[in-house]
Amino acid sequence: MGLPISPHPPAPAGLLDRFAAERVTGALSGPHGCLYLLDGAVYCIEGTAAPGLDLRLTASGKLPPQGWQYAAETAGPQQSGGQFLIGKGWLTQGELEICHLAALLDAAFFALPLTAESTTFTPGAGHWLGVIRPVSATALQQATAHRRLLLDRLRPWAAVDSSPVVPVHPHPPAPTTSRQRRLLALADGRHTPYDLARALGQSAFGTLLDVRRLAAAGLVRVPRAPAPAPLPRRRPGAALGDPAPVARGGPAATWQLPDPDVLATADPNVALLVRLRTALEENL
Repeated sequence: MGLPISPHPPAPAGLLDRFAAERVTGALSGPHGCLYLLDGAVYCIEGTAAPGLDLRLTASGKLPPQGWQYAAETAGPQQSGGQFLIGKGWLTQGELEICHLAALLDAAFFALPLTAESTTFTPGAGHWLGVIRPVSATALQQATAHRRLLLDRLRPWAAVDSSPVVPVHPHPPAPTTSRQRRLLALADGRHTPYDLARALGQSAFGTLLDVRRLAAAGLVRVPRAPAPAPLPRRRPGAALGDPAPVARGGPAATWQLPDPDVLATADPNVALLVRLRTALEENL
C-alpha cells in the first residue's frame, strides 16, 4: 500500500473551513476517507488507511467479534449505534468517547487536506454510529498539522512507511517502548506499517512514527534506494547540451554511470547525496 500522506495544507482557508463556516451537515468523501459533519463540526471519519474504531475495540477485547455488526444493524434511522454499544455493557460513555476520538484523529491525518477537485458532498448524510463528540474543523486541522510536524522530523527514514517492516537481527542495544516491542515482535518482513497497525488495532500514524524511530535507531532496515538512471557518455569535445550520438548498426550505444568523485567536485549538493547513499549502502 502506498503512502497516503498528503502535502501540508495550504495557508488559505480550505474546503473543510468553508463547510465549517457554512455549518453544513452531511458527508464529505475524499480519496482517503469520508468525513461526517454536523453543523460544520466533524463527528466521524471512515478512513481508508487508518484502522477504524471497530478494529480498535475488537483488538483491545472491548468488543466481541460480531458486536460492531450488531450495532450497525440495530442503529436504525436514529443512528444510535454508539448508544447500542453502551447499552450492551461493552463500553462506558467515557471509553467510547476516548476510543472514538483517537480513531477520528488517526483517520483525519490521512484524509486531510481536502480539495474541491477530488471531493464530493452528500447533504444530510449521517453515520449510523451517531454523534459521539464532534470536533471543530479548526481543532482537527491543528491536531493533524502537529502530527505532520512530528513525522517530518524523521523524514530521512520515510522510505520505511510503505515497505515491509524488516527487523534487524541481532537487535543493536537501543531503548524501546512496549508498543515498539509489539511491532518488532509482529514484523516478519512481509507486512507494511499499515498492515501491522490493522493487525494490532492501533493508530496508523503512531505505527508510522514508531517504525521511523525504530529505523533511526537501527532496529529496522531501511529499504535500498533505487539505483539512479545512468547518463549517456558524451563525445570528447562535445558541448554539455549536445545530444548523445544515436547508434546506427553495430554495437549498441554504451551507457556509463558518472564518477561520483567528478559529480562531487561539480556540485556540493550532489556530493552530499553521494555520501548519504554510500552510508546507507554500508549500513544495510
